[in-house]
Formats: sequence, structure tokens, C-alpha cells
Amino acid sequence: MTYSKKNGKVRFMKKSENIIVSSLFNGISRIKLNDPKTYNALSSKTLKSLINIFKKLNNDNKTKVVIIEGSGKGFSAGHNLKEISNLKNKLKYQALFNLCSKLMLEIVEGKKPVIAKVHGAAFAAGCQLVASCDLAISSDDAIFATPGVNIGLFCSTPMVAVSRKVSRKKMMKMLLTGESISAKYAKEIGLINDHYPISRLDDEALILAKKIASKSNLVIKIGKKAFYKQLEMPLVKAYKYTSDVMTKNAMAPDAKEGISAFLEKRKPKWKNK
Repeated sequence: MTYSKKNGKVRFMKKSENIIVSSLFNGISRIKLNDPKTYNALSSKTLKSLINIFKKLNNDNKTKVVIIEGSGKGFSAGHNLKEISNLKNKLKYQALFNLCSKLMLEIVEGKKPVIAKVHGAAFAAGCQLVASCDLAISSDDAIFATPGVNIGLFCSTPMVAVSRKVSRKKMMKMLLTGESISAKYAKEIGLINDHYPISRLDDEALILAKKIASKSNLVIKIGKKAFYKQLEMPLVKAYKYTSDVMTKNAMAPDAKEGISAFLEKRKPKWKNK
């Protein structure tokens, strides 16, 4: 672990063989996939590391928002095909795909908002990772695909995350053709929030992260959990559930502070409780 205070930004940086985690002073943590030789492939080793990292960050009170990105030429090419080609039986295949699903659920069910910062390609499980994050921004020249059909391996697990962000027919076209889509089109169909020139991507990611980090940790945690939970409910049940959530939220000290600050025309002082 190394410490740095360059520009007053980095609190600490932890490097492993294929992932770099850095924590910034303003409550922003970065996860960088650092295996450019494999185009940041999501190997079993990388998946296990990411699960452990997200668990730690979700329980870290100093972390308010997480940015995940890739090193080298792009974000992630998805599963490591060399690893898949060496798997010999059903249990090993199932273990790999279950591990990937576990990571995606850790992100969705986690306490912290996660922003995918994408450059280059995000393919297959890499596209799944983008879709699993709460927000996603990319460079103008980024491309996205679920290309498994091209190699005889339909992107069945990636489509779970991506199909919850885009409409059925647009998703099916990606799945059935294996063709990549541009950042502009990815924004149009709801896979990403926005795209920028590569020179601005880092700054835009930090602007977005800082904006989220300025809110109450408690309120963000309550809202993120409720958002994903109500999506799976029938309308009447969703309203009942979210009414209960808002009641609990309204009784929290941060809600009382936020309302008071608004009425008094001042900035709120969050206690995160």
C-alpha cells in the first residue's frame, strides 16, 4: 500500500497483481482493472478480487462513491477465453459463471453508488459489468457488445444486466448479431448516461462522483436499495414498499437537517444517520 498527496487528492493506493484500488480524500474510491495484456479480462482470480474489494468498500465509512475503470486500451473484454477453454467439466463452468453473477449482485446490492468509467471496448461480461453499475459514462469512441454468439457462446449471463437497462428488441439485436454499438447509441438506448472526449472523461467522472459524495451517505444507501427492490415488484406492492421506505427516511436526522437547511437557505451538514 502506498500513500500519496499529489494535488491533495489521493488518500491511499493499494496495488495487487491485476487491480489497483485508490481512495481519494473527498470520499471517492477508484477501482482500476489492471490487466491490459488480456484487455482486463474477468478471470476467476479477478472476479474474486473484485468481490472482496467491493465488500470492503461497501463497509468502509470513508467511501461514499466508487468509480470502476480499466487500464490500457479499454475497459474489459469480458471473460478470459483461455481460462474458459481450459475448463473441463460442468462444475467448473458453473463455478465461473456463478462467481461473475456474484460480483454483479455485490455491486447492485451494495451500499455505495458505483460509476463505470469506460474507454475502448466493454464486451460480453465487461458490458455486463457496465450495465450492473448504477451509472456509466464513457469516452466518445467507446464501444459495447454482447458478442458471444460469434464464438458459439451466447451471452446469457451478460444479458441479465444489460436487458434491465435497454429495451427487449434493442437487446435482442445485440445478442443475436453480436455486433458492437457506439457510445452515442449506448446513450440513446440507456446503457450509459453520457459520453465525452477522452481528454475530459476523468474530470467528468470526478465531477459526477463528487456531486453524489456531497449527499448524505444514509440517504443514498436507503435510496439505492429501494430503487432496485421496487423494480421487481408489482405497482401496488412497490408503492406500499416505497411509502414505508420514505416514512423511515423522513424520520432520520439527515432528512430533518436537509429540510431545515433548505428552508433556512443554507448548506446541510450531514451526520449520515
